[in-house]
Amino acid sequence: MTKLKLFAVMALLFLPLAVAGCSHPQPVVYAPAPPGMSPAWQQGYYDGSLAARNDIRKGFAPDVQRHPKFRNPPVPPPAFEEYRHGFRAGYEQTFRGGPGPGPGY
Repeated sequence: MTKLKLFAVMALLFLPLAVAGCSHPQPVVYAPAPPGMSPAWQQGYYDGSLAARNDIRKGFAPDVQRHPKFRNPPVPPPAFEEYRHGFRAGYEQTFRGGPGPGPGY
């Protein structure tokens, strides 16, 4: 009977460790911005990727509009649209794990 008790105690001690191993989030792979894009686009891509990783970590649904840097880009006004295109591309690339856009995006 002591072997059975020892087995039961050991199982109860190691069960939480075995179950905790199942709760790890999926790894997120960062893909660098495609070459040949403007500095504003590349900065947007990087910021979008960071925003997506943060959303994934927090369990949020994808929504670029939630992020202040997308709504108010940290670049001069003439580069707002380029930054937003890069932000959206980096966000979607990271969040969905699909292929990034080419230079013609």
